[in-house]
Amino acid sequence: MTDRGTSTASGASIKEAAVAAFKAGLRGQLLRPGDDAYDGARKIWNGMFDRRPALIARCAGTADVVSAVNFARDQGLQVAVRGGGHSFPGHSVCNGGLIIDLSPMRGIRVDPAARTAQAQPGAKWIDFDHETQAFGLATTGGTASDTGIAGLTLGGGLGWLSSKHGLTVDNLLRLMWSPPTAAS
Repeated sequence: MTDRGTSTASGASIKEAAVAAFKAGLRGQLLRPGDDAYDGARKIWNGMFDRRPALIARCAGTADVVSAVNFARDQGLQVAVRGGGHSFPGHSVCNGGLIIDLSPMRGIRVDPAARTAQAQPGAKWIDFDHETQAFGLATTGGTASDTGIAGLTLGGGLGWLSSKHGLTVDNLLRLMWSPPTAAS
């Protein structure tokens, strides 16, 4: 294997060995320019933003997210986080950095007795509505089913049920992420 490296926005280079080690530790995919799925994975809903990240980590779970954050920190990379990819201002894509792509993480768990639902950060409102409506439940979501649940919620969230039930964030009980401990 050659040590050609990967170029970043600043013109710096990430050693091929570091990229290979990062990729080997992921359950999800690591995409680079030239890979078949790269162009589709870097595009977001707002086509005004045509940015080209050095790497895209398509995370399969929490361990992949932790690994991606650590890799970006260790390599000094700019990071963009993609949930549903609907970011109107283009925050979910960057030039020359690392996209931490959460879109493969779309699981929804509904507790009909507690009338609550837990959603992974890549879920879209179409996923959430499909699972909650099976139990006759709903919450304030976006007005477009293709919008990502994480970005809309953390951005406030105005939707069809807002006038009666408040913004999406008003219905958020807690974020389920906890930082790794020193023993991790």
